[in-house]
Amino acid sequence: MPDSSRDSAAGAGWRGQQPGAYRELMPADVPRVFWLNPSTLWKARNGPLASLFGDPTGADRQRWVRAQLDRGADPDLVIRRDDPAAYSFLLMADTGEGDDPQYAVVPGLLKAGEGTRFALLSSDVLYPVGSANEYGLKFFRPYRDYQAPIYAVPGNHDWYDGLTGFMRVFCRAPELAKSPRPTALSRAWWRTLLWKSPDTPDDAALDQARLMRSDPAQAAEQPGPYWALDTGPLRIIGIDTGLLGDIDQRQGAWLRRVAQGSRPKILITGSPIYVDGEHHPCAIEGGGTVDDIVRDPANNFVAAIGGDIHNYQHYPVDVDGRRIEYVVTGGGGAFMHATHIIPKVAVGGVTEDEFRCYPMRGDSLAFYSRLYGHRLKLRKFFELTPEQAAAVIGRRLGIDPTRPTDAPVTPRTRFVATVLGVARTPHHKARLRLPVRKTYTKVLSPGSATFSPPFFKSFLRLDVSPGALRIRCFAATGMREQELDPPVEDDFTITLPTDPTAPAGNVR
Repeated sequence: MPDSSRDSAAGAGWRGQQPGAYRELMPADVPRVFWLNPSTLWKARNGPLASLFGDPTGADRQRWVRAQLDRGADPDLVIRRDDPAAYSFLLMADTGEGDDPQYAVVPGLLKAGEGTRFALLSSDVLYPVGSANEYGLKFFRPYRDYQAPIYAVPGNHDWYDGLTGFMRVFCRAPELAKSPRPTALSRAWWRTLLWKSPDTPDDAALDQARLMRSDPAQAAEQPGPYWALDTGPLRIIGIDTGLLGDIDQRQGAWLRRVAQGSRPKILITGSPIYVDGEHHPCAIEGGGTVDDIVRDPANNFVAAIGGDIHNYQHYPVDVDGRRIEYVVTGGGGAFMHATHIIPKVAVGGVTEDEFRCYPMRGDSLAFYSRLYGHRLKLRKFFELTPEQAAAVIGRRLGIDPTRPTDAPVTPRTRFVATVLGVARTPHHKARLRLPVRKTYTKVLSPGSATFSPPFFKSFLRLDVSPGALRIRCFAATGMREQELDPPVEDDFTITLPTDPTAPAGNVR
């Protein structure tokens, strides 16, 4: 097994290794996404508008679903596959910026994905606004050599285009008719004054792009933006959490219905339930939460996996004596969200010793310090080595660095850690509370201005066998060594019952 970031700095992609060959997969002239560009922010305005003036995505989602049912979709939106009892599949999320970090994932994905029967894409297929006219560069081209179907659930950025691009590509759905104009001077009326309308799809260009994934083995069509997929011994349920991270009443009723029964289940969601040391159960319009459904022992969920946050996190939560694995897997290609802002974990009964994240906090801080040392032309002062970053985080959180270090903690390293939002131990009075630190660090997030590795991207491979589900998180650094042999950053196995009436999950 190759070294992972938990074993060595070289395993993390540091130490001046040879960059990978991923750029050979990219077109010569790549348009890059810069998140602090006013033009980009204006295109993505629908999220803030929904927060201020009301979120229309629940009603629009049901219009899409009704149109799909009228076109003959399965009444319960179920995809039925003929996979055997033992098989494998991939899972990635937050992929499509169309530049270096996304394409850097592809070589390792193809290598580790050999023999898999399909892939799932959870959240934010395209950035910045999910336009159908960008799927060629940001979806069909990077995954043209993956010889299996890809199914997806949308994220908030796919909704910035009204879901038009997503539905055209994954469901082959025609555009929706325009909704009735709202009452004058109502909140909805004010919202529509500034609301971004969907781009008009260029169907000729889209048909040309589809040729890049036109092999019969790659064929996939799904019934809607949310669905249930029956595969081997599992039922995988994908939900659409829209612009603001919740679900509408009709989708909630559907979820309660398709979640019933003893068949082991995995939830795939655009909004993770445990993330950054916090619990976000995901509200359902009209009452209840998605996590209530996941935790109900009668429904037999073994894992809940979400995107949206661009890194990897794993919380093994004890729920009444059985374990449910809550995972964040948003490292599929977009810029890296910081892990160094995550406080010492104590949530849902999960301790710091049980928690896993990638990149590790020290590598995250070293990455950001290098980025801003370069941007601010203060490299000698601002840039921290991975060892220095791990040491100051260990001191701040009261934890032992995973990779041992004897680097001293100095006033300079403490200052850089503070500026970049590193958490403190609970007994310290934090200068910035977590929501403020998260907002502050998102403003400092690199966007896609980081075009040189290591990128700290990741994806999952899930191996199903009679009685077990193995989940591995593979790293994609952008370095040649990790392209040839992708390192494993996390590896755990869930027990599946051979008796279909027995509960699944790891029993403690």
